[in-house]
Amino acid sequence: MNYWLVKQEPEDYSWSDFVKDGGVAWTGVRSFAARLHLRGMKTGDRVFYYHSGEDKMVVGVASVTKEAYPDATAEDGDWSAVDLAPVKALARPVTLKHIKETPALKDIALVRQSRLSVMPLTKDAFNRIAELGETKIL
Repeated sequence: MNYWLVKQEPEDYSWSDFVKDGGVAWTGVRSFAARLHLRGMKTGDRVFYYHSGEDKMVVGVASVTKEAYPDATAEDGDWSAVDLAPVKALARPVTLKHIKETPALKDIALVRQSRLSVMPLTKDAFNRIAELGETKIL
């Protein structure tokens, strides 16, 4: 299993919207690095859902339900999408500030490459964020 983090502006598509919909095609990614990460996702991989913008916090856990396929929203170019489904909200959202203050997380992409919208996490980093969020991930 691999571990990931995806970012979304909550005013565009919040965690509560995602939960209400029961899942979503994760489209519209137009970064070459993020595209490579989407293509690396496998069914069953765990994904943190991060509210960007003003909130700047991890709010929930999702699962990859469909591996990379052509992004139908792309007018040109070779872009990919994956399908994600919500698993559970974090008991306590984990802010970017808290992540930056946690020594074990100082080297994750969220801290080093803040503009990247899809990024990998190590299992240890994923588990540490889950601990900070007071949430047990199955």
